[in-house]
Amino acid sequence: MTRGTGWLNRREFIKGTVAALVLPGSLVNSASASGDERPTADGPVLTVAENPDPFSATIAAINGLGGMQAFVPKGSSVLVKPNIGWDRRVDQAANTHPEVVRAVIQLCLESGAGDILILDRTCNDARRCYVNSGMAQMVDSLDDKRVRLEHVRNNRFTTLQIPRGRLVNQWPIYDPALETDVLINVPIAKHHSISGVTLGMKNLMGLMGGNRGSFHSGIGQKLADLTSALTPDLNVLDASRILVRNGPSGGRLEDVKILNKVAASTDPVALDAYGATLFGLEPGDVSSVKAGYEMGLGEMELARVSVSGV
Repeated sequence: MTRGTGWLNRREFIKGTVAALVLPGSLVNSASASGDERPTADGPVLTVAENPDPFSATIAAINGLGGMQAFVPKGSSVLVKPNIGWDRRVDQAANTHPEVVRAVIQLCLESGAGDILILDRTCNDARRCYVNSGMAQMVDSLDDKRVRLEHVRNNRFTTLQIPRGRLVNQWPIYDPALETDVLINVPIAKHHSISGVTLGMKNLMGLMGGNRGSFHSGIGQKLADLTSALTPDLNVLDASRILVRNGPSGGRLEDVKILNKVAASTDPVALDAYGATLFGLEPGDVSSVKAGYEMGLGEMELARVSVSGV
């Protein structure tokens, strides 16, 4: 499907036929091949909503960016990528809250999405992850044929070229991520034993095939490389409750901190920079944030980001 006026075709972008992706309200107006150009703020580019109801917080955060209609044209296909990687309950904060995902889906449906696919290449058994995370029950409750929760299949990966990659030049990516019109990244903010924290850019690993363990060496730059070729149209960060220790799988409720926040942005670097602060870190302390900034993928200096609270 080709987007309407003012939209670039995601599939053409993935193929490398366009050099820049311009999104409504985006901090990134252009991306130079060298990464030397810095983005400039153009209105609110990051919204943070606080509400004890994660569904309402998500609606408010996305509406603060102009609403889902700014990202999802009528009839478009949408891939929603939450973190569903772990066999954990909702309250254990290892996976994206299903109510955050439900809000994203509802807004997509209201914007006229033709079909919506939800998936993750899980670390634990996929069936247990999908059920115990609450994601399967949430999708079933929608009872809408346009919405599907899919188990990742090993025969559906295609090698994506990463022309700007500094450490990674190609990687197998799940076909629906390359074919969809709109990619919405919906990570949870949590501690990670290797990368320090896992936020938006790292959540994209759930679309990767191959030996993902090899990403752990030089992980910051590799995540930035991946993001340069697989850039989400919208990023929604679930910080309703965050895992502050023993990530990424967690398991202990004493490691969970309730924040009641959801943030949204078209800028993957700015969103992760904000996410870092939830853990008492500076954005530059997170290697993927620093690498993404150095590649010109977005802004990590939050003083340069237009942040609005709702």
